Amino acid sequence: MGEESKGQRDTHSPESSAEDSSLRKTIDFFSSLISLSHSIKVFSAKWQSIRSKLEELSSGLIALENCDSSENPEINGLILSMMVTITESYDLARRCVDLSYSGKLLMQSDLDLIYAKLDTHSRKLSEIYNAGVLTRGFAIIVSRPGFGACRDDMRFYVRDLVTRMKIGDIEMKRQALTNLHAAVVEDEKYVNVIAELGDIVHVLVSFLDSPETEIQEGSSKVVSVITGFDSYKSAVIGAGAIAPLIRVLECGSQLGKEASARCLQKLTENSDNAWSVSAHGGVTALLKICSLGDCRTELIGPACGVLKNLAGVEEIRRFMVEEGAISTFTKLSRSKDETVQINSIEFLQNIASGDEFIRQMIVKEGGIRALVRVIEPRSACSSKTREISLRAIENLCFSSTSSIGILLNYSFVDHLICFLRNGEVSVQELALKVAVRLSGTSEEAKKALGDAGFMAELIKFLDSKSFEVREMAAEALAGMVLVPRNRKRFVQDDRNIALLLQLLGPEQEHSGNKKLLLSILMSLTSSNSGRRKIASSGHLKNIEKLAEAEVYDAKKLVRKLSTNRFRTMFSGFWHF
Repeated sequence: MGEESKGQRDTHSPESSAEDSSLRKTIDFFSSLISLSHSIKVFSAKWQSIRSKLEELSSGLIALENCDSSENPEINGLILSMMVTITESYDLARRCVDLSYSGKLLMQSDLDLIYAKLDTHSRKLSEIYNAGVLTRGFAIIVSRPGFGACRDDMRFYVRDLVTRMKIGDIEMKRQALTNLHAAVVEDEKYVNVIAELGDIVHVLVSFLDSPETEIQEGSSKVVSVITGFDSYKSAVIGAGAIAPLIRVLECGSQLGKEASARCLQKLTENSDNAWSVSAHGGVTALLKICSLGDCRTELIGPACGVLKNLAGVEEIRRFMVEEGAISTFTKLSRSKDETVQINSIEFLQNIASGDEFIRQMIVKEGGIRALVRVIEPRSACSSKTREISLRAIENLCFSSTSSIGILLNYSFVDHLICFLRNGEVSVQELALKVAVRLSGTSEEAKKALGDAGFMAELIKFLDSKSFEVREMAAEALAGMVLVPRNRKRFVQDDRNIALLLQLLGPEQEHSGNKKLLLSILMSLTSSNSGRRKIASSGHLKNIEKLAEAEVYDAKKLVRKLSTNRFRTMFSGFWHF
């Protein structure tokens, strides 16, 4: 027989066959003992720990089958040692199943000793792999169980992958991470298995500091999936993930940075983790990413999201402001990427919450203009982005007279009425809410709304099916008609007063807020034409019936109309 090529295993040699037989026999013994351990009802916690170690060693031995180890005496010695431990373990397992042990304390001591021996074997096997004396052959990868497989099969598959991560070469680690990521993405039950086998999260977190790019990327992608489940975030935090995730942000590959940013965004949804991110330099790293113009939106988007989550902590907020975050995020609010734009707008809103000084900084940096551009009807922004921008404008601008003046100069009211007339339902309702709020800020705002034609639109909403919408429309109108020129414009259309009076009729009992409607009518009596049109309306009886029913505002309105009518008559008689 010719000499075999380097690295290829001679599967026909007696030594190789003997080793294969011994290795396969050991693997079979491990499998048999694992199965037997499931039927043990006593010392369950200790047997669960032993079973986890058995599964880990079994996976390691299966991986060993894929390597050329025929001339390694350490492996032969380790296999013989394992067989001795397995024999002892099998005897203890039988005695636990049959309840034939002599005493609980003695059995507990024996089980602790067995676990210690198995742990020693595991560490020895890892040392052999890490020494690099083995060459990978044609690997027989354990196939992922089919959908709906039992939990034990899933555990064994995951344990096998983790063993490969621990003791395999770089390629084996990379492949194991790839397979694990595919499993957790396609079936979330694998995330539950990972959580049960708690040491896996620690292994994944340790890989975040790997100098090998593919290992770092693979682990960060798996950790990102795990952090998507609220119940397992604490496990990731407990494994000390925040510091290495930030190191990936600072020095990792592009894909690694993106996965790391996604992880941190999910972890910082709980404000308790904000200080940990800040303590490890995360804020500086994230601000740097957001300020660079050459970063991909897949990275900037979640980076903005993390900072948005951190902006609620006052000390961190102040640091961000000092580092130029306002200018950075004002620029990002103009991004063409929806995720970046939304996160940056929400960041500006969060960081300015309850802080007038920061609000003014945003105004000086052109924040109002940037937000108004988002809601321009001709812009390509989505409805979701427009809604978020409208809320941000409301929260950032309505507490300041100067900011309202800037808004009015940027045609904000024209954009609002456009959405009120033609926007999608969600945007239309929000535009109405914002208009109502704006109408209560200043007389200039009331005038601007009136000049833009808002009253004609609000009148239509008084007959809406939604009580909330009806009430908002009535509230806005009640404020706007306090302005003389709005009052004059309102009464010019006879249908407006007729509709108000109709809505006060008994058949329209649930059509709106009577108090607000009566308030609007009371304001209209301040003008001669308003009084005349109310008094001459065929629906005046609706007010009179309310007055007879002792509705105070209706009685007040009737007295006002009656007094004015008497004065008019008296004035005519005197000049006769």
